[in-house]
Amino acid sequence: MSQPSRTSGGKPPEPQRPPMPNSVQNAVKFMYAGAGLTAVELIVYLATIGSLKNAIHKAFPTYSAARVHQVEVSSIVFTIVILLIAIGRSYARITGSVFFGLNTLNVLLQLARPHASVALLVILLVWLAGLGAVIMLWRRESGDYFSQRRQ
Repeated sequence: MSQPSRTSGGKPPEPQRPPMPNSVQNAVKFMYAGAGLTAVELIVYLATIGSLKNAIHKAFPTYSAARVHQVEVSSIVFTIVILLIAIGRSYARITGSVFFGLNTLNVLLQLARPHASVALLVILLVWLAGLGAVIMLWRRESGDYFSQRRQ
């Protein structure tokens, strides 16, 4: 007795996926590193949150207590939302590039406002992981791989 083939029933066989090139594999590794570092960044940020009020007051000594509190709360909410999005993001070439651009803006904002130096180090490491992922995603062999998958 022979068993029916998977293609009986009129369905064409699914095309074979091309092997993932090294540049895409490396991009995935950078993305995992970025997600892990972002989790560390969130922990560091939460651990140093107590020093934020002092850093704001030091950077802006003319601010009233109410204004310092307002800046502190908005900074906390903004940073936590961005970090949670960064941990959970799913990547493709375009979305990865867009998120990297947003992360670049976040790094620039972090440099412009009061922050803990340890947090800044982690922020920069996350940015470097994103840079590595974007570079790998836009290499020629990655482009060839993604264009084959769309066909």
